[in-house]
Order: sequence, then C-alpha cells, then structure tokens
Amino acid sequence: MYPPPFEYVAPDTIEEALQIVAQYGDECKVLSGGMSLIPLMKLRFASPAVIVDINRIQGLDYMNEEGGGLRVGALVRYRTLVRSDLLKARYQCAADAAPQVADPIVRNRGTLVGSLCHADPQGDWGAVMLAMNGSVIARSTEGQREIPVDQFIVGPFQNSLNPGEIGIEARIPNQGERSFGKYLKLERKVGDFATAGVAVSIGWTGGSISQAGIALTGVGAANIKATSAESVLMGSSLNQGTIEEAARQAAGACDPKSDHRGSAEYKREIVRVFTVRALSAAAGLRAA
Repeated sequence: MYPPPFEYVAPDTIEEALQIVAQYGDECKVLSGGMSLIPLMKLRFASPAVIVDINRIQGLDYMNEEGGGLRVGALVRYRTLVRSDLLKARYQCAADAAPQVADPIVRNRGTLVGSLCHADPQGDWGAVMLAMNGSVIARSTEGQREIPVDQFIVGPFQNSLNPGEIGIEARIPNQGERSFGKYLKLERKVGDFATAGVAVSIGWTGGSISQAGIALTGVGAANIKATSAESVLMGSSLNQGTIEEAARQAAGACDPKSDHRGSAEYKREIVRVFTVRALSAAAGLRAA
C-alpha cells in the first residue's frame, strides 16, 4: 500500500525546521531515521500533510558528556551507540541495549530520539531511558524545555510534545562511579519486537544502593517504570531476599496481554526472571 500524497520539505537549519513545524503543527511529521514513520505511512496509520526531513541539518549528530551527563543529538544513529566506548564504560544499560535493537538495517538509520518520540510500547529505548532517568529536550520557535522520559512517554505511540515542538536531544544523567546496567530482552527471532524486556540501572554509595532504575518493555500500554521495585532496592544491599522481592514487585508492575508471543502469565514470569538475572549479575559484579 502506498501512503496518501504529502508535501516534503528538507530544511537546512533547525530554525527553518522549527518555523515549518510551527506553521503546520499536528499536520506535519518530523523525519529522522524513518524506521517507524515510513511503515506507518505505507499502512496509512499515519497520514501527515507535510514531512519535515531534518537529515540535512548540520550539528544534530553529536554525542558527548556535558553538564553532568550524556547528550545525544537527534541524528545519532543506533550504530553509533553500538560502537561507542563511552557508552560501554559509563552508560552500561544503554550500551547493553543498543546491539539488541531491531536488526543491522534498522540500526544503520534509526535514532534514539526518534524512537522515544515514536513511543512504541515494545520499543527498547523507552525502557532503557526510564531506567536511567533520562530526558528529552524539546525545542520550538518559543524556546526549549527538558522533559523527563517518565513524563514524555504518555501512552501507546503518544508523547508529550506540543504542536510546533521537535525533539532535538536525549539526555542521560551521570550514573555514578560505581554503577551497573543491563538490558535483557526475549524475542522470537533477531529483529523481532520484544516478547518482554527488562532494563536495570543501579549505582552504589558505600555499601548501599543510592540509585535504582528498573523499567519494562512490551508488557503494558507503554514502557513501564517499576517504581515499587526500585523502592525495594533503594538504600539496601543486594542480597537474595532483596533481589527476589524487587523481581516480584517488577512482575507485579506490568500489565501484559496474551497474544501470539505468549500468554500474560508467561510474560509476567519473564519479567520476574529477567529482573532476578540482572540484579544477580549486578551483585556479582559488585562483589568482584
């Protein structure tokens, strides 16, 4: 199926892009990687009047540490995240997830910011950014604002961008000198959407956990931040009892639906088991 007719514009500057988006509002869509938007248009699930292609804009493909955390521009591709030594050294949950997203073809074009804006409940990056307490920088002709990911993703395929705003950057705060991150994902085959996924990011001060993030993929109407499981971990040490209780709380936080990938009970059990595995790995790393 072909998409309905649309106007295509490819601005050279972010200022020009913002002017176009301000003019057309909800009638336009921003194109970066296109790995989600183009299939939706071909299926006619999305029918924008205007496509604003931002790929010609210089300076949106940066990834650097600044202001106490990592900044990732809107045109940074997944493949850059996969290859990043900085990510592997200091932002382990994101580094662990990057090579598991989709397949090499998608990773060559897809972008972190674009994935967050798409807000697919089965998207890997939403869970990773929730676990790492990330945020999105939204910019319009009137200025810019920073939106925590737990407020940015508001429902299935829904974000909190206002008409006239573009997501131009993702930010991940410094995870601390003593930190651990992991992303576990069950998929039927390479490149498939997750049957279920668990993102874990924790940090220690002394012998206690001072930062805890657990988030879930594919087991609800949106990516889920398992706040009750995080509360179990905060201020505690990682022992068998703490790990099992946090895993139980994570499983209780999800609301999976039975489908061709498995029953709701099966997916809930995956969440529990993956949380145990990730936290047990963290305990082993800390002990070493």
